[in-house]
Amino acid sequence: MDREIFVALLKESAELWDVRISAYCLMPTHYHILAQTPLGNLSRFMRHLNGVYTQRYNRLHGHDGQLFRGRFKSILVEEDSYLLELVRYIHRNPLRAGMVEMLGDYSWSSHHGYLSTSKSWEWLNKDFILSILSVKKGRRKAYLQFMDAEDSEEIQCLFEKKKWPSLLGSAYFITWVKEAFFNKKKHREVPESAQLAPERQQIAREIRRFYGVGNKDLLTSQRGKSNEPRDVAIYLCRILRKETLVDLSKAFGMSGYSPASNAVERVKKNMVNNKELQQRIKQIKTNLFAEKGQSETCPP
Repeated sequence: MDREIFVALLKESAELWDVRISAYCLMPTHYHILAQTPLGNLSRFMRHLNGVYTQRYNRLHGHDGQLFRGRFKSILVEEDSYLLELVRYIHRNPLRAGMVEMLGDYSWSSHHGYLSTSKSWEWLNKDFILSILSVKKGRRKAYLQFMDAEDSEEIQCLFEKKKWPSLLGSAYFITWVKEAFFNKKKHREVPESAQLAPERQQIAREIRRFYGVGNKDLLTSQRGKSNEPRDVAIYLCRILRKETLVDLSKAFGMSGYSPASNAVERVKKNMVNNKELQQRIKQIKTNLFAEKGQSETCPP
């Protein structure tokens, strides 16, 4: 009964918020959804889904209080690259958990929707997924063959991690997302995207590699002598990570906030008329985002 209520609400909520559900699976303690959100309203959709279900569950069972703990986990996925793998992972959850021996024996996933031609499943956004597997003819057979195979090691590795990556896709896709949307990382709809910021150690490492300097060069300076690598490192930590000037001064072997503030202002001033410096910083940022994207994938 509870699961019937949830599936009905999932369909209702998808229509209400214009969210396209391509796969789902209800488990005893959690659920998985593969969704496309053309309006960028995932948080509002999830708040509605979890909130209304909690109300209906409590009313039915005479309970009170929350059912879902904390915020949902979400991963932005590159179209095509991992969609099929995710559909298989979601549908095979009951098999991996030992709840059933045959995939078709589990009723509370969208697996049956991929096999059915009933109009009751028209709300499921499955045509695009099936089109990746095969042309119009033979889709059902191709889908079943794909489901019979084991999950890829990369997908298993990803979901076994305690902390999931915020992005899943090719290095090009991850770099593009980070560069295109980094300035919106604090958007209330995507709190997980704070992970887009490279770590301070990563910035320092890239600066050392790019300029061919050692760690000592980033921690010391000589009065009256320019130290561009150190200044750029401080500048990038400030604009990308929003670190305080006091913390930056301490991290780079200085005291107070003035030294870090002066370094940031020097870089800003020099960038106005120095196109070569602009290009160097642009290249360093590109390298940083590409490196972070690669570090989020599973090891071979």
